Amino acid sequence: MDVIRQWFRRHFSDPQVVILGIVLVALLAAVVLAGRMLAPALAGLVIAYLLDSPAEWLRRHGTPHLIAVSLVFLGFIGLALFGALTLMPLLINQLTQLVGLLPSMVGHVQDLLLELPQRYPTLIDREQVIEMTAALRQELLSLAQSAVVFSWDRINNLFTVIVYVFLVPLVVWFLLKDKEEILRWLSRFLPSDHSLASRVWAEVNRKTGDYVRGKVYEIAIVGVATWVAFTWVGLNFAVLLAVLTGFSVLIPYLGVAAVAFPVTLVAFFQFGPSGDMIAVLVAYGIIQAVDGNLLAPLLLSEVVQLHPIAIVLAILIFGGIWGFWGLFFSIPLATVADAVLRSWPVTEPPEAPQPAAVSGDSE
Repeated sequence: MDVIRQWFRRHFSDPQVVILGIVLVALLAAVVLAGRMLAPALAGLVIAYLLDSPAEWLRRHGTPHLIAVSLVFLGFIGLALFGALTLMPLLINQLTQLVGLLPSMVGHVQDLLLELPQRYPTLIDREQVIEMTAALRQELLSLAQSAVVFSWDRINNLFTVIVYVFLVPLVVWFLLKDKEEILRWLSRFLPSDHSLASRVWAEVNRKTGDYVRGKVYEIAIVGVATWVAFTWVGLNFAVLLAVLTGFSVLIPYLGVAAVAFPVTLVAFFQFGPSGDMIAVLVAYGIIQAVDGNLLAPLLLSEVVQLHPIAIVLAILIFGGIWGFWGLFFSIPLATVADAVLRSWPVTEPPEAPQPAAVSGDSE
């Protein structure tokens, strides 16, 4: 017990640390206990972080605050309507066509695999190939159906859709327009001396904003580059595969491998083992290599300083707890933890008393 008591005194003897700890526990409890209910607010927060940068740019160039926020918000609404009316129907159409072709794709792969037992009868059994392809067909169909069919269990009900459609833009508008007032209102609940919490919040706010903006730019650049490359090669479902490739950057390392499978399957089914298929895979590999080695470090210079093990652990932990939003915020949450740990003042333990020096020989 003495060890625990000494540790507690060493870390929580400073009132600033106690304030920071209470704030962190309160925020964590709110997200864990009411994460599903707060999902529209989280979505609005992400969009507000993204739109705050152009609004700030307009304000720096002499545009009044309300006009700058209104222009940026109207631009966001216009882009959202454009995506909902043009891009979304195209994606749904291509996804539906791809689902319809999945059985023939798997059958084509099965025919090619069945040639292996004839060439290597001692190593590969025909029944094993049939069982493997049947299991693959079942898994692909179940994944595709879950992506196409929006079940009520997933959406909950029509009220949830209405909440997202109307509440998210409302949250975005007020976060942009009244950001300073909201922050001042929240600071009223903190003690007058909360310099440590303010310092940690400033760093977290800066890193989270940089991450959200950088990640959205990265998704857009990777998606557009992939669409151009796949369209130039003539690959079917280029828009759908480009969107998947763009969103694959949300999950470092794992997303690249996950999206490589549908890209390879579509290319193989369309072109067969040919030069065009190799061109598709080479284009996909080049885009991912440029993103991982140039684009991501350029847009997310501070975030990519995390160790790869820390990134993978953050993805597994936060993705398992909060699903999509956990995946999206896994890296900034890891940087938040890193910022808190680096800002956390630690009092050095008292040094043990040194034994008194022995004087000369007594007479």
